[in-house]
Amino acid sequence: MTGQPLRYVAIGDSLSEGIGDEPWPDGTPRGWTDRLAALLAAHRGEVDYANLAVRGLRAHEVLATQVGPALAMEPDVVTLTAGMNDLLRPRFDAATLRATLAEIVAPFTAKGARLVVVPIPDIRSVSPAGRLLARRRVVLNEIYTWLSTEHGMEPPAVTTGTIFEDRRAWADDRLHLSPLGHERLAMAAADALDVPGVDAWAPVPQGDPPRRSVRTEAVWVREHVGPWVGRRLTGRSSGDGVAAKRPDLTGWQPPA
Repeated sequence: MTGQPLRYVAIGDSLSEGIGDEPWPDGTPRGWTDRLAALLAAHRGEVDYANLAVRGLRAHEVLATQVGPALAMEPDVVTLTAGMNDLLRPRFDAATLRATLAEIVAPFTAKGARLVVVPIPDIRSVSPAGRLLARRRVVLNEIYTWLSTEHGMEPPAVTTGTIFEDRRAWADDRLHLSPLGHERLAMAAADALDVPGVDAWAPVPQGDPPRRSVRTEAVWVREHVGPWVGRRLTGRSSGDGVAAKRPDLTGWQPPA
């Protein structure tokens, strides 16, 4: 393909950083955004890619730290994961979150970039958090739909009845995607961006998901819930001291 490479910038939180996926050989988180960059490169020939996402960030922090640098890269495509960490806080202000997300999205779409957001699936069968956050999830997805209507963002995908409601798509912590989930999310985003041959992202694998027991629940609480609660109580974030894994816009290739 001739002409300028497609410019793709990922912004957001731990989901876009790649937490839950198998790391690259050098230990760098992989994730669906890296997978999407590879799919775009296979389709377009050349892709310049940056990933500014950092785990633990809420929407206002994404706005403050990532939007300016991302805009300066003049991206053609932007992917966004923001809002989930806001849902997990005790206080949830939907109006403020809506305004913040609009401030994130509008500058990119005003410049003609295609912006794809990741909606929040119904994870009531995956994690107890899914039941606690059920109403907030609906509100956030309504905000995403409004952003697509009012600010030109790509319409959020429909996740009902898809792989993203299946336990196998989720990592052991039940808050991040598993390698299968990251693979399918990359396909879904590529499908939204008109990449051919990736439309089979939604089906649930054959067979039943792994069973849970008292032992598996105890392990989950000890290894994942406890540390998360500890960070909340001490005002710490999983993103403290973490830098963006790919802060510069460079030609896509897997880490060595």
